[in-house]
Amino acid sequence: MMTRRILVLAVLASAAPVVMPTSETRGQPTASGLVKCANLVYGEAKTSVCFSAEFLSQLTRETHILTEGKFASIQLETAELFVYPFAIMSGEDTFELTAQQRDNLRSYLTGGGFLVASAGCSDDEWAESFRREIQHVFPELQLKPIDPSHPIFHTVYDIDRLDCKRGDTTQLEALEMDGKIVLVFSPDGLNDTGQAGGKCCCCGGNEILNSRQINVNLLAYTLTH
Repeated sequence: MMTRRILVLAVLASAAPVVMPTSETRGQPTASGLVKCANLVYGEAKTSVCFSAEFLSQLTRETHILTEGKFASIQLETAELFVYPFAIMSGEDTFELTAQQRDNLRSYLTGGGFLVASAGCSDDEWAESFRREIQHVFPELQLKPIDPSHPIFHTVYDIDRLDCKRGDTTQLEALEMDGKIVLVFSPDGLNDTGQAGGKCCCCGGNEILNSRQINVNLLAYTLTH
């Protein structure tokens, strides 16, 4: 574990400020020295109000990588998105992206950005909408299950299984380009709702209980690959 942490620190120690994420600059901190993460606003003003940012603080505690500790609310169709190497997209019910949002999402992911997409409360309608939209954005690619041996499960924490609220099994799926994962999708709640505050809960969904550790790994993977 210590070797991985040293690797992450070494990557950031020589990093320059992010302007546009590319395969060379992905995950580098801003001029303030803080890694910035976005909470996407998409469709017709749909966004997550319950996705916990606690994993950002935990990443700092575990690796000393400095993050802003909270998400910035970013419109999917705007150029501002490209300042953020890591973004989350979550919600419930059906949605449809605009043509501009689809184009920007494709540019973001092919240009070095990383997206974590999670169906809030394991909402089937949201999951189906997301699958449909990704097929529009990347008709030449397919979401595929991530093998448990993949580095994404072993970057900071060694995660051998996804512990689910109902005891059911679930899988994370990924979109891969040139041998690198650029998008992770969970049909179940990949959200540490206990740390989300307010009235946030899993609402009966099959919440992934070790989601905080998984999200730490996902951001660390983004910064080192």
